[in-house]
Amino acid sequence: MPVKKHPSGMRSIEVETELPGTPEEIWQAIATGPGITSWFVPSRIEEREGGAIVLDFGPGMESKSTITAWDPPSRFVAESTDGMGPGSPTMATEWTIEAQSGGVCRVRVVHSWFASTDDWDSQFEDVENGWPAFFRILKLYLIHFRGRSCSQMQLMAFGQEPKEKAWAVLTESLGLVGVAVGESVESAPGAPSLAGVVERIGETDDPEELLLRLEKPAPGIAHLFAMLMGNQVCLSVRFYLYGESAQSVVAREEPVCQAWLERLFPSAPAATVTEATKP
Repeated sequence: MPVKKHPSGMRSIEVETELPGTPEEIWQAIATGPGITSWFVPSRIEEREGGAIVLDFGPGMESKSTITAWDPPSRFVAESTDGMGPGSPTMATEWTIEAQSGGVCRVRVVHSWFASTDDWDSQFEDVENGWPAFFRILKLYLIHFRGRSCSQMQLMAFGQEPKEKAWAVLTESLGLVGVAVGESVESAPGAPSLAGVVERIGETDDPEELLLRLEKPAPGIAHLFAMLMGNQVCLSVRFYLYGESAQSVVAREEPVCQAWLERLFPSAPAATVTEATKP
């Protein structure tokens, strides 16, 4: 949806989804550090009004905000003065949870800011467009892994090839070309050891995405995608691994995955972020 513009100068974008669970269960997933780390990025939260939220998007890319409203298990608001980068307007992010029939809740996220120009609209629209992928991960987490400790591994590599070609290099190495939703898959020899079920493949207009529910190297979720970043292509491979043994699996598999990505895209070494959490 386009940015909403109000006469007061306030602008906003909003996204929503339906998720399985009670308000209390979903609150644990979206309003606690361990919960958010289990489907988004490594996070820390002081669970109170005035508390800090720190989201770790990678080395040197922490996003910090302050909680301005805290009403468990239905609503919280946090404000960030630099959420979109230096010089960006202060952004308020509101999360609300509304119970629905059938054991689901409607979850809504609203980002709002004051601006007199359109200078930041495209960046906020990019944020809006990114939420559906994370909501899909959150839904898988709630259905299959709710409440389990998570060890997260995020890897990135950069290529100079066209996006379609870089994506083909990545998926061909894994042996995951031409897979279908619901198919049981296993990675090819020479690639990191993965096995699981395909939960989603990219749409026709944006095909460079793959979501797997993993059985190996540990129970969890893998999310792979490619996107343009300046004059390069960014290849992202995220792992959310669950259970008591997940931390040791991440410690073992991270160097394997990093070396594999560096072999595929040697012009720019892979970057990696790991984080372990417990509920």
